[in-house]
Amino acid sequence: MIRSELIQKISDENPHLFRRDVERIVNTVFEEIIDAMSRGDRVELRGFGAFSVKRRDSRVGRNPRTGESVEVEEKHVPFFKTGKLLRDRLNGDA
Repeated sequence: MIRSELIQKISDENPHLFRRDVERIVNTVFEEIIDAMSRGDRVELRGFGAFSVKRRDSRVGRNPRTGESVEVEEKHVPFFKTGKLLRDRLNGDA
């Protein structure tokens, strides 16, 4: 599902809301998640999962084309851990 499909589904299920308002709400939720993660905060949506940021140390990597060693800088990467409800639904337990 992509963002526009999510907006359409919410709009269809809530005919009393204008599509532009639903779009603004969805965009605000995503922006808040992004802002919190960029500050290094953890975002938890009960039953769905938790978004966090993990730090990867700098290391020496290899260029796959030439085999030459390259220095890879430290970086921060997004991480998602599923919640119990989501995990149970995916595995057919609920």
